[in-house]
Amino acid sequence: MQPFTQLTAIAAPMPIQNVDTDMIIPKQFLKTIKRTGLGEGLFYEMRYDVDGKRIEDFVLHKAPYDKAQILVAGDNFGCGSSREHAPWALLDFGIRCVIAPSFADIFYNNCFKNGILPIRLPQEDVDKLMDDASRGANATISVDLETQEIKGPDGGTISFEIDPFRKHCLLNGLDDIGLTMEKVEAINTFEQKNRTQTPWLYQGSS
Repeated sequence: MQPFTQLTAIAAPMPIQNVDTDMIIPKQFLKTIKRTGLGEGLFYEMRYDVDGKRIEDFVLHKAPYDKAQILVAGDNFGCGSSREHAPWALLDFGIRCVIAPSFADIFYNNCFKNGILPIRLPQEDVDKLMDDASRGANATISVDLETQEIKGPDGGTISFEIDPFRKHCLLNGLDDIGLTMEKVEAINTFEQKNRTQTPWLYQGSS
């Protein structure tokens, strides 16, 4: 998993409440278990009409937001079903950070497991960042995970809270597999000791 330390990027405004996971990645894109290629389906029904034609007014189709890596969103982002394809689609598009007043719990947890930083802020702070994100070419926001600070284009700073363990995982690029591999030496020691103490459990194994 790619570590998240600091990010300075275009922020796209999406002032919509209750954006559910079906809006983030519609069900027809759930047939794959690959994490790549899902960026094309991100917000598909908001980006394209029933004939598959681009809806040019959609924020992620307009420059500079088509290169956005930060999303400033409304309350209860990521609600609905628990599909992990939702953070996969955001990440494949290029979104590394989502800022909102609140998130659905499962989506929030899935973000951390996939290298996306979800930041919960009071509504007034989100409103300020939403305004910053509406500045087009000047809609650049900096997020520093180490200091837990967000800086807007005018230099203003907003602090955010994050669970220390989740912060550690993001800073070091550790998903569930990575966390397990940190303990590989202890696992190997246990297995060797266990083979000696209970050899009958390993009869027939290589």
